[in-house]
Amino acid sequence: MSFILRALITALGFWVAAQVVPGVSFASPATLLLAALLLGVVNAIVRPILFILTLPVTILTLGIFLLILNAGMVALVAWFVPGFHLADFRAAFLTWLIVWVVGVLGSHLIGRRPAPR
Repeated sequence: MSFILRALITALGFWVAAQVVPGVSFASPATLLLAALLLGVVNAIVRPILFILTLPVTILTLGIFLLILNAGMVALVAWFVPGFHLADFRAAFLTWLIVWVVGVLGSHLIGRRPAPR
């Protein structure tokens, strides 16, 4: 249930990005949800591998490279999902930033409630 709720929050972040950032577009609400689900999978599988492979660059840049890595994950999702278009890397970066902010706000509003016993 938590994964689905986070995917819905991510889809909301993608929608906000499509409204605010020039060069970001989605074909349909189903595309938003598919992109959100795929971003969750990419962040769980691909991102840790790339994080380890790029660790020297991340250390040399004092962590700034992680911003590029995160934007790259959004660009990778856009590459795989038909109907999700990003104009350039700037659009991917701003989309990631908006999705992150919406995710933080959504997690704060929902809160972390203990599981019922």
